[in-house]
Amino acid sequence: MKELKKYKMYINGEWVESLNGEYFPSYNPATGEPWCQVAKGTAEDVDRAVQAAHQAFSNPEWANLTFTERGRLVRRLGELIAEHVEELAEVETLDNGKLIREMRGQVKYMPEYFYYFAGLADKIHGQTLPIDKRDMFVFTSKEPLGVVAAITPWNSPLYLTTLKLAPALVAGNTIVIKPSEMTSASLLELVKLVEKAGFPPGVVNVVTGFGMPVGDTLTSHPLVRRVAFTGGPESARHIVRNSAQNFAKVSLELGGKSPNIVFEDANPDNAAMGIIAGIFGASGQSCVAGSRAFLHVDIYDKVMEKLVDRVSQIKIGDPLKDETEMGPVATQAQLERIEKYVSIGLEEGGKLIYGGKKPEYLGKGWYFEPTIFEHANHQSRLINEEVFGPVLSVIPFKDEQEAISLANSTEYGLAAGIWVGDVAKAHRVAKAVNAGIVWVNTYRAISPMAAIGGSGLSGYGREGGYEAIQEYLQDKTVWINTSSEPIPDPFIMR
Repeated sequence: MKELKKYKMYINGEWVESLNGEYFPSYNPATGEPWCQVAKGTAEDVDRAVQAAHQAFSNPEWANLTFTERGRLVRRLGELIAEHVEELAEVETLDNGKLIREMRGQVKYMPEYFYYFAGLADKIHGQTLPIDKRDMFVFTSKEPLGVVAAITPWNSPLYLTTLKLAPALVAGNTIVIKPSEMTSASLLELVKLVEKAGFPPGVVNVVTGFGMPVGDTLTSHPLVRRVAFTGGPESARHIVRNSAQNFAKVSLELGGKSPNIVFEDANPDNAAMGIIAGIFGASGQSCVAGSRAFLHVDIYDKVMEKLVDRVSQIKIGDPLKDETEMGPVATQAQLERIEKYVSIGLEEGGKLIYGGKKPEYLGKGWYFEPTIFEHANHQSRLINEEVFGPVLSVIPFKDEQEAISLANSTEYGLAAGIWVGDVAKAHRVAKAVNAGIVWVNTYRAISPMAAIGGSGLSGYGREGGYEAIQEYLQDKTVWINTSSEPIPDPFIMR
């Protein structure tokens, strides 16, 4: 049997094994077989990584860099990523089953985030305050927080790490990253480029392993000043509880039950393609997956016909082949979760229109067919709970107010799609829908200039855009007494 490749952790500028010397397997979702091994971190490994990051934060090699110099380093990292698109894309496809053509596009676009934040580096500034005391000059400055903990998920490890890494570094912080135990390899490949870009030792660290003890120790560590998490609500609750130990700032980018609302004057072809992009792109494993489609009764049959016709033609198979349109889901547990929710949908009265099962002809891989359910109302758990897979729920609606009510009938508030010809209606509905991101006549569009984030069970805080860099800074207020007069009564507040 061929020996599996081993990935070590990256701490203080060195590639190291865990202190217990243990490794665990990472599986290729397309085959269901292990393809590499990853170091199994311990609480002690987390501590040495955080200590390294803490020391690097005040090390003159990093602390004394100007904003412009930090920006150049971050830009250099982006340039190196652009030079290694194919290698990074292939490793992520092997590790989490995403389409190679999607990963090529995603990794090719990732440098734009590093360039954007690098460009913001020397635009970070405070302000002078028009203070109401004549003998005082008061100004503010923007300061880095210190050690940042980044917890990243298995569905888009590289992209979702980028959203945290670029602004954290530009702001002058140091970082310890804990990738998902399911998909650590691509991030470890990316860190090789961090090293090559010339970042000082300890500025970027990666500890691999499981939530207990790695994630738990990292998010509660007394030297961690900020936790940036992407994942599910249960893990998020645990992180929030942990932050009571260190009072770290926390941002949570969680999941959603995002609606696609199709009005009677929408282009039915575009609406059908947008719905497909929203739920069957990335095999439905996206925080912004448009898992609920609300179709106006006047256009319902036309959109459904186009939807089912195109879905029936989706090519499922090996994600490393360019012709494949839908690959496997990332984990065995996720496959079982999808199967469970399909059963729930059927039990609760949903009508299965297409799919609904694992395509056995694809062997041991963790594949699931693109699946469409019709529902008469919004009562099923399938509609209200996040599945995180290629399962679409479709419901008809009669008018604008009903569409808005249906869209907002969820505890999530991350994204929404609106398909409409009437511009005034587009503005009204975009304002009324509870979502941090609203796409009109498109879906799953991204840019480094545009923030991502939601409310409710979708979390809080923003990633991407100018707003993101503020999440990695803190304000300092400086008072300077310009008077040469003696200090008055010390027992009275100035």
